[in-house]
Amino acid sequence: MFKRFSVYYKPYIGIIIFDLICAALSTVCELVFPMIVREITNSALTDGQALLVSSVLRLGALYLFLRIVDTVANYFMANVGHVMGARLETDMRRDLFDHLEKLPFKFFDNTKVGQIMSRVTTDLFDITEFSHHCPEEFFIAAIKIVGAFIILGRINLLFTLIIFLLLPLMLVSVFVFRKNMKNAFKEQRRQVGELNADLEDSLLGTRVVKSFANEDLERKKFADGNKKFFETKKRAYRYMAMFQAGTRFFDGVMYIAVIVIGSLFMIAGHITPADLIAYLLYIQTLITSIRRIVEFTEQFQKGITGIERFFEIMDEPTELYLPQNAKELENVTGNIEFNDVYFKYSDNTKDVLTKINLKIKKGENIAFVGPSGGGKTTLCNLIPKFYDLTSGSITIDGVDISKISLGSLRNNIGMVQQDVYLFRGTVYENIIYGKPDASRGEVIEAAKAAGAHDFIMELKDGYDTYVGERGLKLSGGQKQRISIARLFLKNPPILILDEATSALDNESELLVQNSLKRLSEGRTTFTIAHRLTTIKNATRIFVLTADGIAEEGTHEELMQKGGEYAKLYSMYSTL
Repeated sequence: MFKRFSVYYKPYIGIIIFDLICAALSTVCELVFPMIVREITNSALTDGQALLVSSVLRLGALYLFLRIVDTVANYFMANVGHVMGARLETDMRRDLFDHLEKLPFKFFDNTKVGQIMSRVTTDLFDITEFSHHCPEEFFIAAIKIVGAFIILGRINLLFTLIIFLLLPLMLVSVFVFRKNMKNAFKEQRRQVGELNADLEDSLLGTRVVKSFANEDLERKKFADGNKKFFETKKRAYRYMAMFQAGTRFFDGVMYIAVIVIGSLFMIAGHITPADLIAYLLYIQTLITSIRRIVEFTEQFQKGITGIERFFEIMDEPTELYLPQNAKELENVTGNIEFNDVYFKYSDNTKDVLTKINLKIKKGENIAFVGPSGGGKTTLCNLIPKFYDLTSGSITIDGVDISKISLGSLRNNIGMVQQDVYLFRGTVYENIIYGKPDASRGEVIEAAKAAGAHDFIMELKDGYDTYVGERGLKLSGGQKQRISIARLFLKNPPILILDEATSALDNESELLVQNSLKRLSEGRTTFTIAHRLTTIKNATRIFVLTADGIAEEGTHEELMQKGGEYAKLYSMYSTL
């Protein structure tokens, strides 16, 4: 994991090296101070007359210079070092979003958006703090421990070894609680994602909540999630408190050891009083350093957890955008074939589609009808390769879609769905999404073709009107016509209409149907129908059930058969 993470350090290796140099300079300043105190104390105790004002001033000037160096070094570490961490965070967020864009529908079907949001924001922020402080803090601690050992070892090696043998006892406490802290913080992150998901779900569904007067129910759901989050934080803080309490206990043990053992060594004449003062100052430096590591451990665990969660998503298999020997679709006519197609969503589910064989000629208007769960939407989602086939093949103009680059495949397919999604922005920005390099004139022409131009011009700011989150400022029919304008601009040769008018009122449905009729002209069109009266003029109608294709024919042919389609149509007509 660290090897993979280190890749993000490479562009900033120069900054990191200079940051560590600054850390080393800052640490040296701290290590010099006890030696200055020892020198002055030793001179005062052995021969007070030898302690000259000039010597004190010289030592004071030296330490002042070192403090100036320390100040500049710490400024760099606090400023440029943190900016480096922010750049690293930005790079990781870019790669994470890029990877998310390549993930298949299957991933999003099984993952809550709130969990993804938590990983893109909170987790990466903690990684920023970790990426900057981790090498810095451990490097400083290493210099202090090694430097102090060398300096004190030259004073009295035996005393130094005795004192430093106590340090592993402090480190043992780190490893004892590390695993528990890590697991607790990981669970805390997961619970943050759950809380975000619940919050998003409640806020986005606020109209449903209010229409059912279920505010109290939502409060209870949120309170339950909030309480679970609190419990995970409480558990994490309990481990952290045990961790810090243990280190404080060992702090006291270290000071007692230095005073007691140091006094015995001083009585025996192995060290001087000035040496003992130096030992106490160095031990204070060491303990301060270890405390910083202890305090950093929480951030360290959060950072490690964030990195793990980052790579969990990065390890998710992406869609194969450029398969081996990838082909680009050019001059598509729209001949489509399904050859013995089988499909199921996962290995532990039953087949949704079984032995589907279809031959669709260019320009045909194909309709799929049947009971819910029959696989109509699933079948159409296989054409743009939103899901991989379990077995069989689908070809467009004789080319297997598994051999076509995804970008080329999907650029030749347009979809109009029942649940229209408009992005936060203006009407113009939502239409031009179908062809980002289109001119304003092309956008207006597309809107006219979709029957949307007139109502757009009646809006407050025309094409520059802000549509709100998910287009909430527009009616269902208006949103649908904007989505159709988006497809007129894209101008794909293959069209999929997934119950595009089922949620509209009669007036809006008529307007949208006229727009869809114009959009379908000259294109191979697949229509998933809810209202059967809208597909009477389809070239062919397929009745899809859980057992596969039950019937096929025109409206008139299927009505004459008196089979499944006739039953569905009669049932719909009586509603």
